[in-house]
Amino acid sequence: MIEHAAIEAVYREEAGRVLATLIRLVGDFELAEEGAQEAFEAALARWPAIGLPQNPRAWLVNTGRHKAIDRLRRRISLRGKLKTIAVEAALDRQGADEPDFADTEEIADDRLRLIFTCCHPALALEARVALTLRIVCGLPTPAIARTFLVAEDTMAQRLVRAKAKIREAGIPYEVPGRALLAERLAGVLGVIYLVFTEGYAPSAGTAATRPELCAEAIRLARLLDQLLPGEPEIAGLLALMLLHAARLGGRSDSAGELLLLEEQDRAGWDRAAIAEGKALVERALAQPGRIGPYGVQAAIAALHADAPNFAETDWPQIAGLYQVLLRLQPSPVVELNAAAALSMVEGPARALQLVEALAAAGGLESYWPLEAARADLLHRLGRLEAAKAAYLRALPLVRLDAERRLLERRMRSLA
Repeated sequence: MIEHAAIEAVYREEAGRVLATLIRLVGDFELAEEGAQEAFEAALARWPAIGLPQNPRAWLVNTGRHKAIDRLRRRISLRGKLKTIAVEAALDRQGADEPDFADTEEIADDRLRLIFTCCHPALALEARVALTLRIVCGLPTPAIARTFLVAEDTMAQRLVRAKAKIREAGIPYEVPGRALLAERLAGVLGVIYLVFTEGYAPSAGTAATRPELCAEAIRLARLLDQLLPGEPEIAGLLALMLLHAARLGGRSDSAGELLLLEEQDRAGWDRAAIAEGKALVERALAQPGRIGPYGVQAAIAALHADAPNFAETDWPQIAGLYQVLLRLQPSPVVELNAAAALSMVEGPARALQLVEALAAAGGLESYWPLEAARADLLHRLGRLEAAKAAYLRALPLVRLDAERRLLERRMRSLA
């Protein structure tokens, strides 16, 4: 007899493939999602008695398709709905003799279409992230609501509106053509990285890290790397996330207090993840002319991972890579990180000039790491009162208690 936990594990593994295939068959996000959910409920009811089917995915897809047909029939009014009837007829013609939905190129294409649809630029960024977590990753609505710190009902309504926008705006369920692929892929990677950073450095809540979100982002990037092999920026993003995730356990101590990079115990870093990340960096940088921001950031993370300690980090090479990154992806945040790296090569005085110029230019007024970086540089220059003032300016900008405690600890260390 198969246990419910085993059935849930199978569904968790197959949910993305099943839903992607049902969306192609049904042509409607909500109908496909309802069919997939009913198929899972049917599996929970029947599999304990009949055992695990030879092809669980085919069973779930076919059951979900039949459930979708049943729902369509219930929607038909007395007047009739020609479009609904046409869809029903098409579904009835789709292999009533149980087609085999094993691993095929078509299913891979379905999953790729699903990712690009959920990350379509016509949707608001928050909707893209929520839909990707719900539809592609299969996270339940309550878990996504906790990620965004909103009520479950609120998140459910957002997801409904996002799916309605896809339907009403006619957002195509397809992978963009070659002319648009690079632009659209960048948006997809941005959504995945946003999921990761929300796990690595949460923007709200009480937890210092959210490892489960990091794991989902890495899972998504692995899937994308399988579906679009040879894309250097996918390899770069996956490498970057693996290298950061390798240090995840060292970001806080046993009491949950955040630790700076120089304070972390490197013996506890995940060396297997680092090795995989470094191999991916080589892939990401192997195609001249196609090197992108994620690949360069991953190369920086690899140098940090290779260093035996903070002082022996290859700071000149990191500073040089930040200059490359600035050319590829100029932004005030990258400039700030570049200044911090430069301070380890040329000293804090030159870096402080760059940070002061950034502050004067505006755009980072609510970004607490700017004031924290300024405070650190002032401390290293022996200007303790000015450093304390910078920390005091940073404190009202933080949103996490762990970040506040970190700044307060740094202020107490001024001497």
